[in-house]
This record gives sequence, C-alpha cells and structure tokens, in this order.
Amino acid sequence: MSTLTREPSDTAVRGAWRVVAEREITTRVHEKAFRYSLLAMVVGIVATVVLTSILGGRPTDYTVGVVDQQAAGVVTAASDVVDRTDDGSSAKPRTFDSVAAAEQAVRDGDVDAVLVASDDGYEVVGDDKVDSSLSAALSSVAATSALESNAQEQGVDLAELQAGATVSERLLDPDAEDSGARQLTAFVFVLLFYITAVTFGMTIAQSVVQEKESRVVEILAAAVPIRAMLWGKIAGNTVLALAQIVLLVVTGAVALAATGETELLSSIGPAAAGYVVFFVLGFVALSGLWAVAGSLASRQEDLGSTTMPGQIILFAPYLIAVTAGEGVKTIVSMAPVVSAMIMPARMAEGGVPAWQIVVALLVNVVGAALLVRFAARLYGRTLMRTERRIGFTEAMRLRD
Repeated sequence: MSTLTREPSDTAVRGAWRVVAEREITTRVHEKAFRYSLLAMVVGIVATVVLTSILGGRPTDYTVGVVDQQAAGVVTAASDVVDRTDDGSSAKPRTFDSVAAAEQAVRDGDVDAVLVASDDGYEVVGDDKVDSSLSAALSSVAATSALESNAQEQGVDLAELQAGATVSERLLDPDAEDSGARQLTAFVFVLLFYITAVTFGMTIAQSVVQEKESRVVEILAAAVPIRAMLWGKIAGNTVLALAQIVLLVVTGAVALAATGETELLSSIGPAAAGYVVFFVLGFVALSGLWAVAGSLASRQEDLGSTTMPGQIILFAPYLIAVTAGEGVKTIVSMAPVVSAMIMPARMAEGGVPAWQIVVALLVNVVGAALLVRFAARLYGRTLMRTERRIGFTEAMRLRD
C-alpha cells in the first residue's frame, strides 16, 4: 500500500480538475478507435433514417396518359384524391394523339396508366398492373363526374340528392400514423444511451486502473487532490459523451429533414432535446460508479467483476424499455438513474404527461448528486490501495 496520504489543499490546486478533464478529452480524441466508432455511429444513424424513409413509402408522382381534354380533367381532379390517400402523391395527365400511342407509352414505362373513354364511361389501362390508389382515385372522380353530368341532363339537383351522404373522418390518435417511426426512435434512444454509457464508462474505469497499475496515481495524488481527479474524469468524459450524443442527434435531425420527414422531425424534436438533458444527468450519475469500479481494481483483469454492477444498472432499464409493458415503463421512468434511459424513449413515443417528465428530471438531479457524492467517498478510500482488488462491501467498510 502506498504511504502517500497527504493531499494538497484546494487553494494550491484550484482548477486542477480542469487539467485532469482536459487530459481525459485530449487522450480520448486522439484515439483512432474513438474516431472510427463515432464515424460508424454517424453512418448508422443516417442509414437507419434513409432506409426507414424508403421502406416506409415515399410520395409518388403518377403520370396518366389521355387522348382528350375531358379525361385530362378527370386525371387533374384525381390528383387531390391521390394526395389524400397517399400523403404527398399526385397525378398529372399526359396527352397523346391516339389510344395506341398512349398504350405504347404504358408498355415503355413512360406513363403509369392510360385513361380512355369507353361505352360505359372510362377505362383505366395498365401494363401488368395499375396502382390501387391511382385506380381508386380515377374511378371515384370519373364516377362523380358522370353523376354530375347525368344529374344536369335529368334536371336533378345533385346537392339535394347527396344531402346527408357525406362521411367525415375523425382520429382519436392522430399521431398513430407515425407510431412505427416513433417506436424506432425510442429504441434508438435507448440503444445509443446504453452503448455510449457503457463505452465511456469502461473508458473511465480502464483509465483509473491503468494509473493504479503504472503507479502514476501516486504521482498525481501528490499534486492533485483525489476528489479533483474524480471530478476531472467525470467532467472530461461527460463532455465527450455529450458531444457524441449531440452530434448523433443533430445527424438524425438533418437526415430526417433531408429525406422529407419534417412532420416526424417536429413531433420528436422535444423528445430529442429532452434526451440530451436526461443523458447528461444519467451519465454523470453513472460515471462516478464507473470511476469507483476502476479504483476497486488493481489490474485490468479485475474490471470484469468490478464493473459488473454498472453494467447491470444499465442493462436493466434497457431490458425494461424493450420488453416491459406500459405500466412498468411508466413507474420505472420516474425512478432515479434508470429513468434517464426510459423517459426519453417514452417521450419519443408520445403521450407522456408533463408532470411525469418534471418528476423524472428532479429525481435524476437528486440521484446524480447523491450517487456522485457516494462515489467520491468510495473513490477516495480505494484509489491508493493498489495491492489487490477490493469489493464494494469492503470499500464501504473502509474509513476515510
């Protein structure tokens, strides 16, 4: 055991934690593994957004061949119907000199379908198939047009004839259309929190035990208070983790805007902002425990056992977020630390009362303060004990 027990005064080393934090940041940033993993995450976020947008369906601009102005008017009117059916889609007419020329254009893939007059009204002509939304829109508009024309010829007031026949639509859950994308966003929030917290947490623990193995910690402790070393490691890695999370959130937002998912972006925007806040609180609370995990170990091989509690704390809310029901999620999302992972996911899915978000924030602030204070006591008791691995129970029995 080291005999170095004297700790410099706060006045003599004022701001020392900043030096430790800067060292943590610069060391990590210069690691190729860190840069490559960050790049992989950015690419993964962009790929997820693009694939989701493609697989989720995009607006289609249909082109319909016609040979007369009356059919062209039907196609133009059908565009509004297509837009309501497939949000953002449209239909526009393309005039040909003959039906044969129009049908050849269908075969060549120049138009999606052809609308031509028939003995019974109109006929929609396709190659091997006609899109159901386009066919339904053309049929609906053609039928309505024919009905209006027949009503005028018969001297019938069509408005009176159709009185009471209007069917409107009202949605109890207007956001349900985006439920799949919201659930995917919630899962990404949870997964990113888990990966980032574990990655940076293990970095903190490895940094501490490396300093213990090499005896560098004894040199540092002679110049820097032990608690300043802890604050510096927490601050440095929190800044790095926060920068990574902000970069990924901004990347996701830009990707959503670029793919035209502006409505989804606006709906999950508050959740994304809340995610950043909750992440900081949760990571600060956990980073102290990761530092303690490193101080309990005497060599790198010990980290498997000393970091297990931190990994369990992170894996439990991840498992809950993926498998638990709404009732369990609601309760756990207001518990300290674990709510930092689950509450943003609930916010992304929507429908979270404001008071629950406020409670979760307050609980996390208090939890972070208490856990960091608790971690500081254990860290101070165990950091200079380099001869063997120390258990959590033993560390709590040690005197300051």
